[in-house]
Amino acid sequence: NFNPTSKKRCLLVNSLLVVCVLAILYIWNHSESSTTTAAIRRQAIVKAFKHAWKGYRKYAWGKDELKPVSGTSDESLGLGTTLIDSLDTLWLMGLEEEFAEARQWVAEKLVLNQSRFVNLFDVTIRILGGLLSTYHLTGDSLFLEKAVELGNRLIPCFSASSTVPFPEVNLATAQVVAPTSGCSPVSEVGSLQLEFRDLSLITGDPRYRQAVDAAMQGLQSHLQGGLVPRLVTQATGDFVHGAYSIGAGVDSYYEYLLKQYLQTGKTERKFLGWYEEAVTSISRELLGYSVPSHLVFLGTRNGTDFIPYMEHVTCFFPAVLALGYLHGCRQAHLPLARELMHTCYLLYKRSPTGLAPEAVYFNNRRVSTQADFEIKVRLLCK
Repeated sequence: NFNPTSKKRCLLVNSLLVVCVLAILYIWNHSESSTTTAAIRRQAIVKAFKHAWKGYRKYAWGKDELKPVSGTSDESLGLGTTLIDSLDTLWLMGLEEEFAEARQWVAEKLVLNQSRFVNLFDVTIRILGGLLSTYHLTGDSLFLEKAVELGNRLIPCFSASSTVPFPEVNLATAQVVAPTSGCSPVSEVGSLQLEFRDLSLITGDPRYRQAVDAAMQGLQSHLQGGLVPRLVTQATGDFVHGAYSIGAGVDSYYEYLLKQYLQTGKTERKFLGWYEEAVTSISRELLGYSVPSHLVFLGTRNGTDFIPYMEHVTCFFPAVLALGYLHGCRQAHLPLARELMHTCYLLYKRSPTGLAPEAVYFNNRRVSTQADFEIKVRLLCK
């Protein structure tokens, strides 16, 4: 049921930030001056990226991540994560020299046959997604060859004994590891589908799609309503019921519902149904308003208790709502996207550093003498 239309579908893999900029700014700020404004913003984004890339190249080239304070690097995956995750961005920004150098590293230095345990979710969204999106953009078979090899090394995580995949696998030996707690975050089960489905589409090998479809169907079979809790048991696929939010542990599950619908050329409407039911449940159960400014936020529900607590990662959701609106979802989604994005903007604007906090508690107790939310700053970097 895949619809192999144009290469634009690759942008659905790992371009949420691009969607955020294009969708929100186009809908909200489209005017005669928007072209100039967009050009200025685009230049600023490229300048910021080149600054970050320069630091990565100098201090952590080929490593997973740069530690900017110490000038050292992290090698938890051993797969050049930042480099591969940035390939499509380099291409889209037209940074030809930087892209060529990064491609050379992939061709000569990227070794997937490593006796190292890696996290299925992290490697899928960053390495597999990075390779696939870059292949779609460039048509360069190098990236497809690496993606197929990686997909084959990850597929042992999927077992017939449970619809919930094992969270870790040894890339060389295919040995898998169950979660120590017995549970996995829902986002790590429901955010593998775009990449593995795309791999099946390109190669014609149905194994990748069948594996992630079973994982998604397993989640849906245990679902009551549109909201999912944060954890699912690895052995049985049952949800671990507790607090509900769209923050860490569940966030990208909701994102992937919509994007799977779009990835299939809007042919598999079950994804649209699941997505719209989720948005309806989110609006009914998690929507809150601050005092005194009536700012929209998405809080946390624990049984009958509503907690006015929102994590920063929730700010992905306005972009998803806007993307859905552009593709025919309900018109009511756009005002919610606008209002929630305004709240997210204020998290940055009202911060003394200009950086939004990881999470905030909103004032929803009708005490108008207090601020809408309070930011508590802690020194975390050493």
